[in-house]
Amino acid sequence: MTTPITTRFDAIRNEIKKVIVGQDTLIEQALIGFLAGGHLILEGVPGLAKTLFARAFAASLALEFRRIQFTPDLMPSDLIGTNVFQPDKQQFRFLPGPVFADVLLADEINRTPPKTQSALLEAMEERQVTIDGTTHPLPPHFFVIATQNPIEYEGTFPLPEAQIDRFLMKIKISYPTANEELQLLKNGPSTRPLNEVITSVANPEHLIEARLSVNAVRVEDKVYDYLLKLITASRQLPQLSLGASPRAAQGWLQAAKVRAALHERDFVTPDDLKVLSAPILRHRLVLKPETEIEGVTVDQIINQLLASVEVPR
Repeated sequence: MTTPITTRFDAIRNEIKKVIVGQDTLIEQALIGFLAGGHLILEGVPGLAKTLFARAFAASLALEFRRIQFTPDLMPSDLIGTNVFQPDKQQFRFLPGPVFADVLLADEINRTPPKTQSALLEAMEERQVTIDGTTHPLPPHFFVIATQNPIEYEGTFPLPEAQIDRFLMKIKISYPTANEELQLLKNGPSTRPLNEVITSVANPEHLIEARLSVNAVRVEDKVYDYLLKLITASRQLPQLSLGASPRAAQGWLQAAKVRAALHERDFVTPDDLKVLSAPILRHRLVLKPETEIEGVTVDQIINQLLASVEVPR
């Protein structure tokens, strides 16, 4: 029997697929990240509809969406807002920046200097920003979707580890299959506004209900033990200079609980952890230089990590 959260997920997926062909894994993992209270990095070459996906995701959930293009000249105030003096009233008025939205698309986040990137840290972690000593709360469902181009690195500023670790998942977007691309060619580009295509199938009350369902998911001791062994093993692999953090472990577990709820279960299985291992870990594990020279990828190391830890029965 389907549950309310799975029914809602099916409806959200169906709405997004009105404009996005394929990408079932992306849709599921994005919703998992959102319901787990995390943020996402989408990595893919230009032209894979990352922006369209983010807009469709927000529209299906009736959330306010804003996009900001990260550039080398972007200032922190362009992101979080600023106080503007009003001569007629002889006082300052706060003008909020685009960060004050439910879903913020940080497009090409690695193209802006660290000073501006750091302006996102407080927002992502505390759901607030502080300007001139005054704290301004962000919307309760604040969710960052950042994009990166994996090919072009000229003129970019790599994100510091502290900021990368605040992203719950890094999702790689690949090219569509031949059949999917053929469907794209036959459909052609849509000329209709997105709000005429996508119907909102959720509201804030539904989101609260979904998160309560997630909190009710049980985790057995053997699953806790399995997760702890995976995290510990990641810190001991000789190919890595940095393993998974305690924040990664907490996020991994929460994401697994969401996945269990979406798959109509009230308990987490080891498979929930295994399926989510790559998006949870691939941006957190740092390869040693000699490992990179050998051509070994992070995803290969994650597979090695999973193979090294016995799965509980």
